Amino acid sequence: MSTGTIVKVSGPLVVAEGMRDANMFDVVKVSDKHLIGEIIEMHSDKASIQVYEETSGLGPGEKVVSTGQPMSVELGPGLISTIYDGIQRPLEKLYEISGPNIQKGVEVASIDREKKWHFKPTAKAGDAVSGGDIIGTVQETPVVECRIMIPPTLKGTIKEIKEGDFTVDEEVAVLTDEKGNDVVITMLQKWPVRKERPYKSKQSPNSLLITGQRVIDTFFPITKGGVAAIPGPFGSGKTVTQHQLAKWADADIVVYIGCGERGNEMTDVLLEFPQLKDPRTGESLMQRTVLIANTSDMPVAAREASIYTGITIAEYYRDMGYSVALMADSTSRWAEALREMSGRLEEMPGEEGYPAYLGSRLAQFYERAGMVHCMNSKEDRIGSLTAIGAVSPPGGDTSEPVSQATLRIVKVFWGLDSALAYKRHFPAINWLTSYSLYQDKVDEWTDKNVEPDFAEHRAEAMRLLQEEANLEEIVQLVGVDSLSHSDRLILEVTRSIREDFLHQNSFHEVDTYTSLHKQYRMLKLILKFYEEGQKAIKAGVSINKISKLSVLESIGRAKYVLEDNVDKEYDKIEEMIVDQLADLAKKEAEEE
Repeated sequence: MSTGTIVKVSGPLVVAEGMRDANMFDVVKVSDKHLIGEIIEMHSDKASIQVYEETSGLGPGEKVVSTGQPMSVELGPGLISTIYDGIQRPLEKLYEISGPNIQKGVEVASIDREKKWHFKPTAKAGDAVSGGDIIGTVQETPVVECRIMIPPTLKGTIKEIKEGDFTVDEEVAVLTDEKGNDVVITMLQKWPVRKERPYKSKQSPNSLLITGQRVIDTFFPITKGGVAAIPGPFGSGKTVTQHQLAKWADADIVVYIGCGERGNEMTDVLLEFPQLKDPRTGESLMQRTVLIANTSDMPVAAREASIYTGITIAEYYRDMGYSVALMADSTSRWAEALREMSGRLEEMPGEEGYPAYLGSRLAQFYERAGMVHCMNSKEDRIGSLTAIGAVSPPGGDTSEPVSQATLRIVKVFWGLDSALAYKRHFPAINWLTSYSLYQDKVDEWTDKNVEPDFAEHRAEAMRLLQEEANLEEIVQLVGVDSLSHSDRLILEVTRSIREDFLHQNSFHEVDTYTSLHKQYRMLKLILKFYEEGQKAIKAGVSINKISKLSVLESIGRAKYVLEDNVDKEYDKIEEMIVDQLADLAKKEAEEE
């Protein structure tokens, strides 16, 4: 334990002297109010401390005590469905203690120490175990089984293991380690947030993370274990897109981090998620979700910690073999917290005032995602952690440092476009600027698991959208009448792709989620219309007659067909396409 004295207070930054025995990243208790802080810089015996609580009223001469431990999170049953602040304090408990405004120095256990969980052993006395091995299970929520693992640093033989109801800090097993010492195993683990949890090896992510959002799954997919960024200006739909991904993504566990976002947006999440029905289980979505709420009015230093708190919790469930999706909204606010602390530390600023280490910090965060072979000695357990970060560039300018540093790291770019948002086209993901570097692997996966020509249809639709962009330039110069009938057919078909396929209403009970099979059938309908339309034009039918066909309205309404009726209804629409265009060609031939 190292004790020092405050010599300077600058907002969330406190400088204390007499801290020679303390270490970098030690957690400290500041003043007699016991404010939580973390040492972020050492000079001789002076420690610079970022305080995670409001520092008003602090002054020189007050005491600082180091705990000798790095900033850590508590891991165990009880995390799921809990709402935490940036340093893993449960907000409901804080509300019970201090009301709507968090009081200074309030200390609350991150995981309830009184609640008992039923522990079922899966290992037995005499078993040799090592870090990551599962020794028992707890039914944490109706849909999530928490697997109790040996801490990563331990190895030995189980001397004794129990079954029954225990609190998280009660003994459930005794392990004799390699030195012959007995180690008590509880359901609770602690892990430093800035240190990546270990694994055996990483593998290349190759299976699609199904989100139910057509523009993402079909055109710009992300894999389980992938990394993606959603940059976009104010009002372009970053938060709603992340909410949709959190609600519908094909992940076992969701960790949602509201990092420096507006309080009313986080309130929407907190009120909406418990009421949402999980399409996979029929239970409340909160039964597989951990929420970390660090709103813009909370201390700026805790904003920086919230990202690490969230990803460490996500790694814990990944180590159990689960597929975890982490949403960080937004990394720009996190970067602003870094910039503020860097400025108070009087560090040399980099581009636009951000610290020179901005890129490396972002990389450290995103590189903790991936599909891994989990640590254990019993089985080949694979877990995945998918990281999706929103970026809020000022004025929507993605040439600013946070966006550029993020794009160098991530493999999926969902570029939100304010022009699309103003047209009420949501999700406002621009299909001409967005990209996915997982496309080739996902094409193989969809051809194998959905339909053999899924990738072929996707490529054809994207080709048409790019062709439309070229034709629009000609239209602006010389007018639409200058185009050939086949080119005008492309404009009609791409309008259908944009309005009927890419546009998706997140508040419509049917349109909010689309299965891969329905996405394939929808795209096939539109391309079928293009194919039959080309035949009709070759037969001499004018584009004006084609664009007035009633089947176009049926194609537009196809997105609202219930999943159970897709094949039956879409087969009818395909027949209508063929019949109506064939009738036009027949009439044209008769008139000639």
